Amino acid sequence: MSHNHKIVVMMLGGARRVSVAEQIRKSGSRIGCDVELVSYELSSRVPISIVSKVVEGLRWADPEVIDDIVRVARENEVSIILPFVDAAIEIAAQCRERLPGVFIPVVDFETATRMFDKTEAAKAFLEARLPIPQTYSVLNAEVPVIAKPRKGSSSRGIRVFHNMDELMHLDNLNSFFLQEYIEKFDEYTVDCYVSQQGEILVTVPRLRIEVQGGEATRTETIRNERIMGMCRDVIEAFSLRGPVTIQFIHDLVKDRILLLEVNPRLGSGVVCSIYAGAPITDYILQEALGVPVRPCDDWAGHTLMTRYMKEVIFFNGEPADRSYAD
Repeated sequence: MSHNHKIVVMMLGGARRVSVAEQIRKSGSRIGCDVELVSYELSSRVPISIVSKVVEGLRWADPEVIDDIVRVARENEVSIILPFVDAAIEIAAQCRERLPGVFIPVVDFETATRMFDKTEAAKAFLEARLPIPQTYSVLNAEVPVIAKPRKGSSSRGIRVFHNMDELMHLDNLNSFFLQEYIEKFDEYTVDCYVSQQGEILVTVPRLRIEVQGGEATRTETIRNERIMGMCRDVIEAFSLRGPVTIQFIHDLVKDRILLLEVNPRLGSGVVCSIYAGAPITDYILQEALGVPVRPCDDWAGHTLMTRYMKEVIFFNGEPADRSYAD
């Protein structure tokens, strides 16, 4: 394939995903195409602007957002659309119907909607006979209990209650999802990629060692066969496709591995799995281009990723350091 071949990747909500964007560009170089990036954001003054063109757009809840994304995709000759936040998965699924020539590797709208609501997701997991922590209604809750916003993400708004009276006084209690609180645990994120034909190409469990704001700041790949097998069960139960991020909790007292969440998109920590040898961003470009893809099981365990803060400076609305061609 010639390096003259251009492919435009549109990121939905990729504001802070600079490292993932850089991996997408590196994948382009490896497979022989020039990758251009466009990120659809509420503001142009976001970190992704140092590696990508940024288009200011609408909120995910705006009734005009799908029309706007379709317009931006057509104007920029977009080849691939990738959601990077949970609310954008449903949007991407709807855009797929409007943009048949664009590769949008996400689940169908109904599945995306169900996975975004923790209460509905838990029902779906139970229907599929997947092991999850004990869930409660307001009437049968037992303490200690963890309360999560039904449609929240990045651990925002999560609270643990050891007292029933305090739980009952939680504002908008019915908008929370209640689940047993597991005190001693390890938490795993698994980066997966499933071909459009349904073949599971790679599953890489990562131990979440340190977490800030719901995102892993220190994570390490672990070859855990139990978790990898459970991922296959999850993927097959919901006919998932494309990049998928699955979260599990390992109850260290009872030695239970339980499913927490399924996010049918790239996770922020996927960079760790890519460095470990999982060619997840390669798969995205290859499938978009119709290039054959092969399963990968030789990724390296004990690959550790640790993060640090880095600043992006803007002068008169423009980033001071930009690494893509205007």
